[in-house]
Amino acid sequence: MEEGCCATRYPVLFIHGTGFRDRQRLGYWGRIPQALQARGARVFFGGQDSWATVEQNAALLKQRLEEVLAETGAEKVHLIAHSKGGLEARYLVSSLGMAGQVTSVQLIGTPNRGSRTMDRLYRLPRWAFRLAGFFVNGWFRLLGDRHPDFCTACFQFTTAWAETFNAENPDVQGILYRSYAGVMDSCRSDVFMSWQNFIIGLVEGPNDGLVTLESALWTGFQGPWRGVGGRGVSHMDLIDFRRRPLRWRGRRWDVVDAYVQIVAELRQWEQSAAPL
Repeated sequence: MEEGCCATRYPVLFIHGTGFRDRQRLGYWGRIPQALQARGARVFFGGQDSWATVEQNAALLKQRLEEVLAETGAEKVHLIAHSKGGLEARYLVSSLGMAGQVTSVQLIGTPNRGSRTMDRLYRLPRWAFRLAGFFVNGWFRLLGDRHPDFCTACFQFTTAWAETFNAENPDVQGILYRSYAGVMDSCRSDVFMSWQNFIIGLVEGPNDGLVTLESALWTGFQGPWRGVGGRGVSHMDLIDFRRRPLRWRGRRWDVVDAYVQIVAELRQWEQSAAPL
C-alpha cells in the first residue's frame, strides 16, 4: 500500500501475549511495527508483564495508555492485541473505565472462549502447577516481570473462566471491535507449534497451535488467515516470528501486509461517518 496509508488520527498501542515481552528491541512483533511506521502510523508498545494475570496486566496497560496519550496529545488509541493480550485489552476497556480513551480493539488469535485442552490440563495435581509456577515466576522476575502469577494465568485460559469473563466484560458500544485468527493446516505446518497443534486438534478442532478458531471468533470476525500452499498460519506466524513471508510455488503471503491492511482500514474508518 502507498505511503501514508497507515497514518491514523490516533496512535496504535500493541499489546503482546503470554510468555514474551514486546519492547521493540526484543522484536516480539517482527517487521510489523517498522512497516506501519514507514506508512505513517505512530506505534507504541504495552510493555506489560509476561505472566501476570489479565487484571494485573490491564492495570499496567492503563498506565501505559495514559502515558501514550500524554506523549502524543491524542484523545484515544487503537489497540492491537495478540493472544492473551486481547483479553487484557478487553478488560482495560470494559472494566477499567478506559472506553473513552480507546477507539478500536483488534484481537489477533485471542482465546476469547478459553481452551478445552487447558480444562484438561488444569485437572493435573495442584502441586505440579505450583512447582512449574515457582520456576516460571522466578525466571520472569529476572527478566523484568513485576507480578508474575503462572498458576492464575493458566487458569485464565480455561473455558469456565472465559465464560465468566465474557459475561463481565461485554463489548462497549461505539468502539470498533475486529477479530482475526490463524489456522494451521497440519501439525507439520510449523515445527514450533507441531505437537500443540496435534493435541489441540484432537481435543478441540482447527487451531493455530495454541488457540482454536472457535475460541478466537469474536465481534467483527474477519475470517481465518491461512497463508499459501496448504501450510496454514500458526500462532507464531501471527506476529511475524520468522521475519519473512510464507512462500509456495511462486505465491507469497506476508502477515506484515495483513497488519498494514488492518491499520489502513482503521484510518479509513476514522475518516468515515459509518464503520467499515
